[in-house]
Amino acid sequence: MSGTRHPLFMPLIYLGGLIFGFGLGFSHMAQPEVVLNFLQFEDFGLVFVMFGAAIVTGLGFVIVPRVLDSAPLTGDSYGRRLKSFDRNVLIGGSIFGVGWGLSGICPGAAYASLGVGNVTILWAVAGMFAGAYLQGVWRSQRADSDATVAGAD
Repeated sequence: MSGTRHPLFMPLIYLGGLIFGFGLGFSHMAQPEVVLNFLQFEDFGLVFVMFGAAIVTGLGFVIVPRVLDSAPLTGDSYGRRLKSFDRNVLIGGSIFGVGWGLSGICPGAAYASLGVGNVTILWAVAGMFAGAYLQGVWRSQRADSDATVAGAD
């Protein structure tokens, strides 16, 4: 079954997003004002939301691979994907942090914010898409210039 997806794969992805969005809305984390108050050390509710999510996720990562041999919907074996801590992670994380601090919103919460009627968040969503697009253009230009330099050798 490896490599093929179960027919319930996409509906369950949708359900997970629905639960995630509902949780963000219910906890008021879809409101940039709440997140900005956290970043200004005025409201620590975000700590409890993140802690609750970390506990559930941590339990899932520890328990599920011990109970199941492979992922039930894809058949793939469980394994850790480790991302090395390099310059790109440090710079990208810093840029993300600045954007989060300026807007008070991260990508998941931005979509949930639309769901609770915050239409002005479309500016942040447009900025996220534009930033991701510009980064992709920049990366492809760097790859092209690196290939040109390698080809000249």
